[in-house]
Amino acid sequence: MGNNKPLNRLKSLRSCVSEDGQFIVGIHRPAFNIELLRQNRYIEPLGMLPDGSEVKNGINFPDRCVNEPNADIIYEIYNPFSFRGTTYINSAWADQKAGRAELIKLPSPPPCSLNQMFTNFMSDSSCFSNFLSKLPYPLKIALAQSTTDKDDLIALLPFCCTILYDDAKNPSGLLFKMGKNGEPTAEIHDHTLFDIIGNNPYLPDSYKRAMVLKPGIQGKSEITGEWLEDDKIEAKSHVFEYLRRNSYIPWGHFAANTADDTVRYSINDLKMADMFGMRHLYYQRTYLRLAEQLNISFKTSSKTIPVDELESLRCSIIKELDSSRADNLQFNGSLWGWNFGFDCSQSGYRLHASHQQIHQQYAMVPKRVLCSTAKNIADEPTQEESIQSYACGDMVADFIQYYKDMTGKDFFDNYINAIRSNRRTDGKKREPSSLIVYEDSNVILFVPKAQTSQWELQLMALKSCGNILEADSKMRASLDRAIFTALKILERLGVKMVTAIEFSKRFDSKDRDQRLLYSFVPKLPESPGAFSEAQLRWINGHYPEDFADACKMKLTQNIPS
Repeated sequence: MGNNKPLNRLKSLRSCVSEDGQFIVGIHRPAFNIELLRQNRYIEPLGMLPDGSEVKNGINFPDRCVNEPNADIIYEIYNPFSFRGTTYINSAWADQKAGRAELIKLPSPPPCSLNQMFTNFMSDSSCFSNFLSKLPYPLKIALAQSTTDKDDLIALLPFCCTILYDDAKNPSGLLFKMGKNGEPTAEIHDHTLFDIIGNNPYLPDSYKRAMVLKPGIQGKSEITGEWLEDDKIEAKSHVFEYLRRNSYIPWGHFAANTADDTVRYSINDLKMADMFGMRHLYYQRTYLRLAEQLNISFKTSSKTIPVDELESLRCSIIKELDSSRADNLQFNGSLWGWNFGFDCSQSGYRLHASHQQIHQQYAMVPKRVLCSTAKNIADEPTQEESIQSYACGDMVADFIQYYKDMTGKDFFDNYINAIRSNRRTDGKKREPSSLIVYEDSNVILFVPKAQTSQWELQLMALKSCGNILEADSKMRASLDRAIFTALKILERLGVKMVTAIEFSKRFDSKDRDQRLLYSFVPKLPESPGAFSEAQLRWINGHYPEDFADACKMKLTQNIPS
């Protein structure tokens, strides 16, 4: 990478964003000699060509040392944020797609119906249930995941639960039993099969509601918020906010689910109003909890806070924080994420963390957490007895401070400059060079130069806005629209599972450089995550500029509201 001053600093920063606001790309041009360290050659036939000539494995047993003068070029790109590792692009794979964005897509799954195939061979369709009972369990799972036939799914239900029906023979609920604590519990005798069937979009909506969507069917989580829009032209949008008291996230979290009367099992079904509703509940809950910590009294004219009143509350919170009351915050950070999509292999391995329906999760993050070395674990921690509680945005804060110390420059200004002035990774001037997919006056949706997933997208505030408290109503609307757009684009490319996360600044931080940042990380069929990814080495088979071009091609298809 050279020995000049900016690049020497880059070695310490481990960021592809130079202090001059340009992307730095490492280029490996491998050439090597390899000595042979074996004694024998084990030459055997491998098969035959159509003309009858034999194919042997002689190439695998060279009789002299191996000389490779010109192996595939590999591009090494530090992630802009050093804590996210490094991306490697194999030129041999990427060159096949260079300038051919139409090749970047996933095929739609083929139609699958075991019931139809069975009836083609058997005149008595009533035997189908008996046939399923004899089917090996891994094949039951594979069928539940892969079928596009509702009759397959309904026929599989007796193997995991008992469905109750009303007088009109519509599913009305599940058979319950009394649990160990004397409380009724849904009698599900195969949770894996139940989850797979309940997540299959081809299951009729009436069954989805009875099994997994009706409030209370999945447990005692209280509904603590609601957003409802009834459009007389289109189907209404309706979102519930569920409280998860005993959460894997300390101090609990919330889940904003599209409600049982607005079934959304794909991004294609999702409306902009749904996205607005889920995000509104996130903003609303966060602002209210901040106001409570600051003893700000707030009265609303309705149960769901209108946008203008929410904006007024946000301004009041900022005013209080600016008046040196930031020390009053016990919870000074936010957490937001979205697991979209579900899959499970026939071996029983779940391939994504999501449950059915479209939902987003959010929580408040405490400022500090008590250390186990404290004398009394029940006491409030002192500064000496506590550590800062983790939030992923803290790693961004730490890095940009280090970047500032090393270069004297604000990282995010440089990052935006690098995105806008990007030069194509492979240097081909006739092929697409932009990383930007979509932008407005507030936000930019782009392909990161160093993707941590082959199809990662990122969303970033263009203004000095580091968290949702600093986001005014116009910024919030831009964020909602861009998140909606990102997911629509990815689904149009064939993506079935996406993890989205927010990197945000602490609410009491005075840093004006840190920008609100979102990462959308798809799960792809041939990228399971293995030893490379465990080392934060991300392997890509395309150039980021070609993926940006593929996204823009899908963006030209109108994104519905």
